[in-house]
Amino acid sequence: MSVTMPEVMQVLNRHLPQGFSPKVAMILGSGLSSIAEQMTGSVSIPYNAIPGLHGGTVAGHASLMAAGHLANVPVICMRGRLHMYEGTSIESLRVFIRQLKHLGCQTLIVTGAVGSLVPEAGPGELMMINDHINFQPFNPLVGPNDESEGPRFVGMEDAYDPGLQEIMQGAANRLGYTLHRGVYLSTMGPTFETPAEIRAFKRWGADVVGMSVVPEVILARHCGLRVVCVAAITNAAAGMSHERITHDGTLQYGELAARKLTKLIPEFVKDLNDAMV
Repeated sequence: MSVTMPEVMQVLNRHLPQGFSPKVAMILGSGLSSIAEQMTGSVSIPYNAIPGLHGGTVAGHASLMAAGHLANVPVICMRGRLHMYEGTSIESLRVFIRQLKHLGCQTLIVTGAVGSLVPEAGPGELMMINDHINFQPFNPLVGPNDESEGPRFVGMEDAYDPGLQEIMQGAANRLGYTLHRGVYLSTMGPTFETPAEIRAFKRWGADVVGMSVVPEVILARHCGLRVVCVAAITNAAAGMSHERITHDGTLQYGELAARKLTKLIPEFVKDLNDAMV
């Protein structure tokens, strides 16, 4: 059953504070929901209550849209994402991103847990994504194009906005955080990659690997959202260390990176707001 954006907005407007006008949205990945706890005056809407969406099934994802203020800036925070390996439809993923644009957001901050392919960027550290490789077996724009949302063909050379990257780097410098930069390769999941795959991905130019981000970024760019992405490194990719990769491990090291992101993201939002004024 297809869902229209007017139907989605009717439900959201019923739950959101009157006159609430966010300019920034963020998607929080595994173990990173603590950032949302810094929001003030927030109102939460379960994904299940939004037409076209459903709750996630992955530990560490709250499946809540939170609307409130972060660093005194009105923001929308998606606490948890929808993964294709959970059986999520492309239509649901489209609703997940496009509702942010329809709410008035101009900038999307994407976070996520990743495995590192570079020894100098280890578990617990952060990497700002400056490009990606889509290794998922689909593109979320396949099918009839809705011209009211965006053009049929979308250039991806500026998928990760250079201006937003500089603002994020400035916030990291002020906090004394090392912010690695690199290319994100997105796989379908839910299996972790094999050592042979990781060797191949390194030759392609990937620096980190994960199971999300890229479909969201494609949809965000299609509808005109500016994107900045900071990934939490939770493990060395398969074959890069002797440690066994587990989801519990990603949550553990994700918590270490989350402590940095809980300071970095509000600083970025404040700087972005100052730049927009």
